[in-house]
Amino acid sequence: MIGGTHGKLLHVDLTAGRIQVESLPDEVYRLLAGGRALVAYLLLRDLPPGADPLGPENLLIFAPGVMQGTNFPGAGRHGVGGKSPLTGVLGSSEVGGWWGHEFKRTGFDALVVSGRAASPVYLWIHDGEAEIRPAEGLWGLATGPAQAAIRQELGDKVRVAQIGPAGENGVRYAAIMHDVNRAAGRNGLGAVMGSKNLKAVAVRGTRNVPIADRKRVTAVARWLGENYRKEMAWATSPTGRGTQDGLTGLAAVGGLPTRNFGVAVFEHPELLSGERNYAMFLKGRDTCHGCPVACKQVFQNEDPDPYRRLDPVYGGAEYEAMGAFGSSCGVEDNLAVLKANELANAYGLDAISTGMSIAFAMECFENGLLTTADTGGLDYRWGDGALLVRSVEMIAGRQGFGDFLAEGVARMAARIGPAAEPFNVTVRRQELPMHEPRLKPAMGVGYAVAPVGADHQMNMHDTAYLRPAGMRRVNSALTEPLPPLARAELDENKSVVFYHELNWSHFLDCALICQFYCYDYAQMAEAMSGVTGVEYGIHDILAIGERAQTLSRLLNLREGSGAEEDRLPRRVMTAFEAGPLEGSGISDQDFAWFLRRFYERMGWDPETGEPTRQRLEALGIAGLLA
Repeated sequence: MIGGTHGKLLHVDLTAGRIQVESLPDEVYRLLAGGRALVAYLLLRDLPPGADPLGPENLLIFAPGVMQGTNFPGAGRHGVGGKSPLTGVLGSSEVGGWWGHEFKRTGFDALVVSGRAASPVYLWIHDGEAEIRPAEGLWGLATGPAQAAIRQELGDKVRVAQIGPAGENGVRYAAIMHDVNRAAGRNGLGAVMGSKNLKAVAVRGTRNVPIADRKRVTAVARWLGENYRKEMAWATSPTGRGTQDGLTGLAAVGGLPTRNFGVAVFEHPELLSGERNYAMFLKGRDTCHGCPVACKQVFQNEDPDPYRRLDPVYGGAEYEAMGAFGSSCGVEDNLAVLKANELANAYGLDAISTGMSIAFAMECFENGLLTTADTGGLDYRWGDGALLVRSVEMIAGRQGFGDFLAEGVARMAARIGPAAEPFNVTVRRQELPMHEPRLKPAMGVGYAVAPVGADHQMNMHDTAYLRPAGMRRVNSALTEPLPPLARAELDENKSVVFYHELNWSHFLDCALICQFYCYDYAQMAEAMSGVTGVEYGIHDILAIGERAQTLSRLLNLREGSGAEEDRLPRRVMTAFEAGPLEGSGISDQDFAWFLRRFYERMGWDPETGEPTRQRLEALGIAGLLA
């Protein structure tokens, strides 16, 4: 048995009430590691083509990687996947916290849920055992009270993955919440879980995860312990405010999406800044299992008005939420933005898609494409913080106009008609995250090829490679090192970096390692070798990421999404006429050339974007697919 695994896959059929255990060959773990690659493989193997994402035939897969459960710093994440009700293709999300570690210590490597229970249930998984329990009394509860109720029944040490009312009500971008304040978001997997009448998965484990050579793993972990404060000062320094610290810096260079990506400058970013939020509301810091960085903020505001109160149980907003609820909606009231994020965690909503759906509605209303007759009498004007908070509640309950908002931007635009298309800022029907392609053009192409729709994590950030230090990681894989890259160019050198760094980010989502960590290729190859007992080099771990992308591509092609959807919205390719990014757009020619070079490097047909048989064989996955 390969290190980092138990050799057991847990299957739960909710329709039949049947629980089974499957043993996967070591070769699967060696080639795929876990996470997104394992999710895509299992969906290709077991999901019927054309399955309804909200039907009982869809699979909901919880997939830690081989590093999870080992106490390796940064290995506090796990993957969740299925067919997305938002996009109709691969749904794959990664989430931190403590649930993944606890699940891995139950003695299982992954959980696959199929079918639909006749009434609400939850799963209780503990030390090699699993059972289906009734959950009628939990249905309808927000995530905080639901977790408290489960822990009262099973014990305080139990970790809970669950849906809130948004998942129960089938909001297409509902999230699965872990430890209440960490979302497996973006793709609507919470709605998949709700469609199965599955409220929660509670786990408790005490079994050790086998490690082949602990000394090799410890050596990498020791380096991290000695260097993370310097390398990750954005979170660990006295002035480090985690991901929120990026907001004002991005605003200064035009990279903060404003009013649905339609405006060049957000006038008062200081009102939403991490510095201001921390000064006003910070209660403490939280972290994921085995992580010394503690980048997760916890906010509190004691106020008799429930719409001004911040409950620390739900943590605090990250940069993406501040952008989606704040600048994207033109809202300058930081308390309203933080409250919207809290409600998203309580109800189980993806913050990015929620904020962008509201922003889209605001722009349509401002342009006369929606009226108060459509919105139930509400004026969807830019900047209305009270309306923002109210909208989150309506979306979670699919109440009134919230039922329309709960469908996501692409479906709303289709219902309104062609006049709304310029405001439809999505890729594969998923709303763009809070990173501006006009600032980061390669990231824009990354949005276009991400298998789940627009995603900033399985991507490269052009601005990270402007200095020699930013090139060190990728240059370690090249025979001829490259100089720093130009931010705005889509050229040959950047295409090399793009290929390697996308494979890297997908590898991290398979192993599974937090993408904020400062490991390089060689360090992760060493850690993987130590855990598994398989000798990995730099190009071996990058090949895992390439397999994840390729398997995901095959699944999407099977479900009807290929090169025709590898595109960016026209709005974010068109240069602003003013502001810091004045004149900085993405031409059709540059985009097409860069996309084609990516296909070629991946071994995909340069015209169709379909993986070739030769590349499948070279990656060693042709046999798995057979």
